[in-house]
Amino acid sequence: MTALPATDTEAADRLAFLAAEIARHNRLYHTEDAPEISDADYDALIRENAAIEAAFPQLVRADSPSRQVGAAPAEHLAKVAHARPMMSLENAFSDEEVAEFVARIRRFLRLDDAEPVILTAEPKIDGLSCSLRYEEGRLVRALTRGDGQIGEDVTENVRTIADIPDFLPEEDFGPVEVFEIRGEVYMAKADFLALNERLLAEAEGTGKEPRQFANPRNAAAGSLRQKNPNVTASRPLRFFAWGWGDVSALPGKTQSAIIAHFIHGGFPVSNLFAGPVDLAGALAQYRKIEAARADLPFDIDGVVYKLDRIDWQERLGFVGRAPRWALAHKFPAERAQTTLERIDIQVGRTGKLTPVARLEAVTVGGVVVTNATLHNADEVARLGVRPGDRVVLQRAGDVIPQIVENLTRDVERPAWHFPDTCPECGSDAVREEGEVDIRCTGGLICPAQRVERLRHFASRGAMDIEGLGATSVESFFRDGLLHSPADIFRLHDKREALIGRERWAETSVDNLLAAIEAKREPDPARFLFGLGIRHVGAVTARDLVRAFGTVEAIAEVATRAADDEAALAELTAVDGVGPVVAQALVDFFAEPHNREAWADLLGEVHPRPYAAEIRESQVSGQTLVFTGTLETLSRDEAKAQAEALGARVSGSVSAKTDLVIAGPGAGSKLKKAAELGVKVIDEAEWNAIVAAAR
Repeated sequence: MTALPATDTEAADRLAFLAAEIARHNRLYHTEDAPEISDADYDALIRENAAIEAAFPQLVRADSPSRQVGAAPAEHLAKVAHARPMMSLENAFSDEEVAEFVARIRRFLRLDDAEPVILTAEPKIDGLSCSLRYEEGRLVRALTRGDGQIGEDVTENVRTIADIPDFLPEEDFGPVEVFEIRGEVYMAKADFLALNERLLAEAEGTGKEPRQFANPRNAAAGSLRQKNPNVTASRPLRFFAWGWGDVSALPGKTQSAIIAHFIHGGFPVSNLFAGPVDLAGALAQYRKIEAARADLPFDIDGVVYKLDRIDWQERLGFVGRAPRWALAHKFPAERAQTTLERIDIQVGRTGKLTPVARLEAVTVGGVVVTNATLHNADEVARLGVRPGDRVVLQRAGDVIPQIVENLTRDVERPAWHFPDTCPECGSDAVREEGEVDIRCTGGLICPAQRVERLRHFASRGAMDIEGLGATSVESFFRDGLLHSPADIFRLHDKREALIGRERWAETSVDNLLAAIEAKREPDPARFLFGLGIRHVGAVTARDLVRAFGTVEAIAEVATRAADDEAALAELTAVDGVGPVVAQALVDFFAEPHNREAWADLLGEVHPRPYAAEIRESQVSGQTLVFTGTLETLSRDEAKAQAEALGARVSGSVSAKTDLVIAGPGAGSKLKKAAELGVKVIDEAEWNAIVAAAR
């Protein structure tokens, strides 16, 4: 972990960054089933956030990642509140941390040394958590974890999973009024590989991009969260029970007794479940499961310990987003040795040059690995790697592995030098001040960036053009059918050229053209995000269109901001847009090639103005600033309230600010408001304004 910040300001900035980054990765993992980083890297972010909050408790916000579970439910599924929250787990990474977990239980319960702390231990399945609600013995609802408070209704999909019974056997559970069984929906490794092969075969000859899942967890999550239960039924999903939620009566007094009850009642439970065991027994079970990990038919990422006595669980309760009586003991990243054969440079859609190690094939955790990321020039220099070196490879989770050690750096061998020109277009490759990445300056003339920008523009998170996947974009670009985003909307002029291409029949071409036509008036935030402007992600794009109303207005102010400080201040005043994002917008619209592409694109599409449901209120038309800690709502909720009341939310106080809402811990913004004579109210007064407008 990096060193702790030295001041409140540095800590607040770092916490804001971590909150945004963790929220993004939560969304990618839980909602989009498309994680970008390993579990170990995600855990490192969580631990850094916790350490800073411990050192600066006055900066802890109500919407802190330490108080959140999972991510918001997907939009296409109905949202239902859990009868009892579906919490997350605290993590441990060493035997010492597990021993401290047991010691905390002793201290909290004030146990003497003679009183044993008995646990259960079971594999932490890498799947999708699900809660099954039975009423009068009948399955009536199934929910995913969602954000812990509200889950996604997947009842009809769950009914297709053979492991999950429609009825609780009365001889095992009795005439119980309510019983929620919680567990993990997962996909076995062999079933995952077979599914990917089947999806690839089904896509042959259709012209559609084949859907390939990255790993079994993504496959399970994507399969369970389908709109059509028939699709879920066609997928090989399984279920393991590990706990319970809302119950009218429990059939036992210990965790291990109730798990045994589940087994007798027909619910699958891992055969590596152990309990009751003491601390030594729990750690022994961890070693046993870790040794068996590579040979298990399903993916796991650790072992979960739970306090066996339920009455003690109830006394311990919860803290933040996790129970005090349970802990996840995570596995270390898996490692292997291999030979580095060569280093290639990949050029991303923003021009970033990334070194990629091409390796002699090696198996790590049951997966054959031939590539590994080297991240950037600094990482290459730190490792001192060269083609021919013997290296240690680490695979943490199911993302691209990384090289963590060079075993032969002392061997005489020619050094490898990072290129100073782009391998795709020959343009200069430069490193901006304060940046670790080296980027191509070729912009839209660089073939790699053009293809990547087109892929991004058409992708699900941006314009979401169905049928225009990455392979199709690359093929169309290679054959001269696409050069710029605007060309996508001119493909209807090339219908005959499309028909007859491999995997493209008349029906599939017409479906693609219809999907393109449906995007002629896109959502403005998706459109802006699709342009691939550096630092402008989906959330920032939404903040910008909320602030300026139209994409044309954003372009106008960003163009003026190149030599107009007032315009630059307008950009940086948008909540969530700082100097770095503002400069990226300025740079984008200052580039002639980008302006030409922008004008060409707006000749084909007409992004809608931002529309928000606005109520008349005493703050309509005013500019507001929220500062300090809000105690009854999150910052995003406050911002949404203000916008719904017709106000604009800014991230800084200026002469144009009409009102400041200040909570505990307000600092420089409150001082600035006093200097400028801006009216200041507290959170209670703000809530009164909101209530009056209803």
